[in-house]
Amino acid sequence: MASSSVDNAERFFAPTYAQARAKFAACAEAADLDVHPHVHPLVGREGEVLAMDVARFGAADARALLVVSSACHGAEGFCGSGVQNALLSDNRFHAAARAAGVAVLYVHALNPYGFSWLRRTTQENVDLNRNWQDFDHHAPLPANAGYDELARFVVPATWPPAPQNEAQLAAFAQRHGERALQAALSQGQYAHPEGLFFGGHRPTWSRTTLAHVLEEHGQRCRRLGWIDIHTGLGPSGHGERIFADRNDPAALARARRWWAVDGATVTSMYDGSSASAELTGLLFNAAYLHCPQAEYTGLAIEYGTLPMTDVMAALRADQWLYNHPEAGAEQRAAIKRQMRDAFYVDTPAWKEQVVAQGLAVAHQAVAGLAAA
Repeated sequence: MASSSVDNAERFFAPTYAQARAKFAACAEAADLDVHPHVHPLVGREGEVLAMDVARFGAADARALLVVSSACHGAEGFCGSGVQNALLSDNRFHAAARAAGVAVLYVHALNPYGFSWLRRTTQENVDLNRNWQDFDHHAPLPANAGYDELARFVVPATWPPAPQNEAQLAAFAQRHGERALQAALSQGQYAHPEGLFFGGHRPTWSRTTLAHVLEEHGQRCRRLGWIDIHTGLGPSGHGERIFADRNDPAALARARRWWAVDGATVTSMYDGSSASAELTGLLFNAAYLHCPQAEYTGLAIEYGTLPMTDVMAALRADQWLYNHPEAGAEQRAAIKRQMRDAFYVDTPAWKEQVVAQGLAVAHQAVAGLAAA
C-alpha cells in the first residue's frame, strides 16, 4: 500500500456529512469513476441533499466483486468515508484489483440521514444493522427479554438519568454479568420503537435502496467480498476484524485465510471472541437475498473510539433527545457533540491508524477474491 496515503490520512476525512460527500465525489472523479446518487427523500442537518452514493471500479461483468460500504450506522460514517476516500486515492489498490480481475463497489453512506444528523439510526429510528429480517411472511420477530426488562431504564423519561435509574442497570449486570447486559442492549429488539437498537417492523429506505444497488451491481459476480466499516467498539484506533456472515465454519475459515494474516485475527460473535455480542437482523443478509449466485465472504472492521460506557451513554442520550424534541438548544448541541465524539476521533494519529488498517484489509480482500 502507498505509505503516503497513511502519512497524509487527514485529507481523506471531513467534519460534516456534506463535506464528506463532496470529498467522496472529488476522490471518485480523480480516480476517473462516475458517482451515481440514490437521493434520499429528506434533507440533511444543513439543508443539504442526502444520498447513498455509488461508484464502481472495474468491469460490469467481473467474476469477483468487492463491496466497501460506510455509514451503516450514520454517525460512524466519518470514519468509513475517510477509508473509502483513501482507497479511491490509492493507485496501487486499483492496480491490484485490475490485475486480479476484481471490481470494487464503493457505497458511500448507507444511512445518509444518520450521517448528517449525527444519529446512529435511520430516519425511521431503526438500526439498519438489525433491519434485515423477513418482514414479508409475518414470522415472529426475535424476542429480547433482557431489553424488555431494561427498556424504561435504558432510555428514561428524563436526562440525565437519576441515580436510581442507573442502579437498575448496574443490578442487571451484577445478576447476569456485564456481557449479558451488553447483549441485552445491543443484540437488537423489535418491541420498543423509541428505544435503542430497534430493528424496525418493515424495511427502511436504506435497506430498500441498497437492495436496488446490489441487484444492479452484484448479480453477475461469482465471488462477493464485503467490507463494512464501523466505529465505537474496542480500544481506540484498533480495527477489530469481525467475521460478518452466518455461523458457517467454511465461511469463517475462508475469512480467516483472507484477513487473519500478518499477526491479525478475525473474531466471531458466534464463539465469543469478538467485542460484539451476537446480533440479529444483520446487513450481511443482503448478500444472500440479492446476490444469491455468489460465494460471499464478509468482514466488519470495527474501529475503537471511546470506552464502551461512554459510547453507550452517548447513544442513550441521543435516543432520549429523539424522544424529546422539545429539549433546549444547549442540551441538544451538547448531546450531538457527545455523539460525534463517541464515533469519530478527530485526531491525526487515529486517522492514520484507521487508514492503514482499512487499506490493509481491502488489499487482502482483493488477494482473497483472486485466489478463490
